[in-house]
Amino acid sequence: MTAEKSWVDALRVYAKPCVLSMVFLGFSAGLPYLLVFSTLSAWLRDDGVERSVIGFFSWIGVVYSIKVLLAPIVDNCSLPILTKLLGKRRSWMLVAQLGIMSGLIGMGNADAHTQLQKIAFIGLWVAFCSAIQDVAIDAFRIESSETVYQGAMAATYVLGYRIALLVAGAGAFYIAEYFSWGIAYFVMAAAMVVGVVTTIYLKEPPLKIREEAEAVVQFGFWRRLLMSGNKILLSPFTEFFIRNGKIGLLILLLIAVYKMSDITMGVMANPFYLDLGFSKKEIAEISKVFGFFMTIAGVAVGGILVVKYGIMRPLLFGAVLVASTNLLFAVLAVSKPTVLLLAAVISADNLGGGIATSVFIAYLSSLTNTAHTATQYALFGSLMTLPAQLLGGFSGLLVDQYGYYVFFVYSSLIGLPAIILVLLVMHYQDIIADHNRIKPPN
Repeated sequence: MTAEKSWVDALRVYAKPCVLSMVFLGFSAGLPYLLVFSTLSAWLRDDGVERSVIGFFSWIGVVYSIKVLLAPIVDNCSLPILTKLLGKRRSWMLVAQLGIMSGLIGMGNADAHTQLQKIAFIGLWVAFCSAIQDVAIDAFRIESSETVYQGAMAATYVLGYRIALLVAGAGAFYIAEYFSWGIAYFVMAAAMVVGVVTTIYLKEPPLKIREEAEAVVQFGFWRRLLMSGNKILLSPFTEFFIRNGKIGLLILLLIAVYKMSDITMGVMANPFYLDLGFSKKEIAEISKVFGFFMTIAGVAVGGILVVKYGIMRPLLFGAVLVASTNLLFAVLAVSKPTVLLLAAVISADNLGGGIATSVFIAYLSSLTNTAHTATQYALFGSLMTLPAQLLGGFSGLLVDQYGYYVFFVYSSLIGLPAIILVLLVMHYQDIIADHNRIKPPN
């Protein structure tokens, strides 16, 4: 049994170049997310759009759940000219980043009072390009370093992601307060230059040698076509179940519900703050800036916990934190709204969310096989977001019907299955480990 590392050794992992580089890619991945999610919700609510309509706008995020369909393309297809210049992963990242920039400019040119349909369609385009970028970056991250660093790489990736959320959240709120939402989206489009420059600067990860037989070339056209289809579409999934056995279904179910509580609550967070009477400036300062530092603290703690204790125990801890902190918003909904109370609730929520996010990313990374990195990770990402995004679309209706208090209690309760499933996965993994230890050698 490997001895646990000291706290000093665990902290040193953040000095690795492969770990530090993920800050910039995390920024590029995180910037568009809020701009088609909660920042967009705030823009619409600020311009008088009904909460039920805002809830339905959150379905734009469902596009992130089709990563599993996009990933085989990113895994197996090359882009003309760009792939030769940059490599497979970086070429897809660059094309997606340029698509995001063009979409954000288009949203900035739209009027929320008269062009809701236009905003919706362009938002779908931004989410689509962002999903492609996520697939390519996830594959790049996992293939760039060995497993022992994945927890820390996940933490620095989340750091960059959260910095982007700060820019797309607080930054957009400040700009909207003093200028307009359109100008805010133009500035966000310009900020995507960070991703473009980083993609061009980094080196492509080394090619992984796959185990597929080379003899495929001798078969006829239709046989090759069928075998290629199997390789692209089926192999990533069959390999996952061959490696994990029956517990694979339990793992997929856990992935589907782990972030459900957090994502569902996030749809109505900004409209909630506005409806409580807080200004855009106050929301930017407390929810975005102050909350950012609490999230980063949680992310750092999560990365260290993975290095020191492994993944499963911190994963359970994160699930408990996410479900319990949503209850604090229910308390806020029935209390006299003060800046101090808002700061306390957001501190607890972002600290717990940061821990849960970095640990969960490390867990998903550990489940992939490098022969199918992008496809398998995209499958996990799709499962993670799709159920929550579908539920989130009805959040506005639930708030209009029952109020914010019931909504936040509900969003907390739907986090309980994640806690139960983590415990079940831990239990069955222990049984399998014990079985392997006592199994006689062949």
